[in-house]
Amino acid sequence: MTPEQPVADPRARDLPVDAHVHTNLSPDSEVPVDVYAALAVELGIAEFAVTDHVDFDSRDPAYHYSSFEDRERTVRDAAERWAGRGLAIRFGAELTYNTSWEGDLREHLARHRYDFTIGSVHDWPDSPYIPSRVGTWLTGRPLSEVIEPYLAQVTAAARSGLFDTIGHLDVVKRYLYPRITPAQLTERPDLFEPTLEALVESGTALELNTSGLRHGVAETYPPASVVARFRELGGQRLTAGSDAHRPAWFAYRLDEAYRIAAESGFAELAFRRGPGRPVSVAIPARFSDR
Repeated sequence: MTPEQPVADPRARDLPVDAHVHTNLSPDSEVPVDVYAALAVELGIAEFAVTDHVDFDSRDPAYHYSSFEDRERTVRDAAERWAGRGLAIRFGAELTYNTSWEGDLREHLARHRYDFTIGSVHDWPDSPYIPSRVGTWLTGRPLSEVIEPYLAQVTAAARSGLFDTIGHLDVVKRYLYPRITPAQLTERPDLFEPTLEALVESGTALELNTSGLRHGVAETYPPASVVARFRELGGQRLTAGSDAHRPAWFAYRLDEAYRIAAESGFAELAFRRGPGRPVSVAIPARFSDR
């Protein structure tokens, strides 16, 4: 009997930051922050941001799921506990954006201070991307019309100037897959130009999110070609995160995001650690030396 070969751990090691992590203060995660902290020390991840979901539509699962006060206290206490181990934990949030509740979002951010904010568009309750609707929505429509409602919201989020970064820019491909493939979207880079231009004009960062590498789409959100185009258009700020909701997803293939960033011409990532402007986080030299 042939002994089983060990399975390689896909979690990246010895990286400066994972800027997108969910704990049990999000409705779709059951992981206490200390579990991620222990993993970060083990993997050599110097810093991570807890970015639990904040929703503004009462039909969404994170609507009033946990209070700002509970989230801040939990993360700040953990940061204090783990600081002696050389680990930095930042208090952030992933805030779901939609033009219909932008006013509520602005009010929330005016009252509450986060170290780092991600603005994301998901398959909102009235969207055509809900599983029960998406098949009908696709029928007979050209690709540009299929993704227009999603990209319109992402572009508005970028123009709003509310966020440090825009999360998983093209996660719509997860909702459309396999009816529409990532390759089909790659063939239409023009569809993403207005959104990338909005990011550049507003100075908002683009997130390189590795969760797509564990989804059926099998590529980052967004893929390397979109990151490269963002750079060509004058994009200066890039963030990288695993979008972890489980221990095994923490820093999942995050090295691939760092490699894509370096190959697209970025020498550093942008990250905010509290009040003031974002700071630069150097991408390890090994990603530039390939």
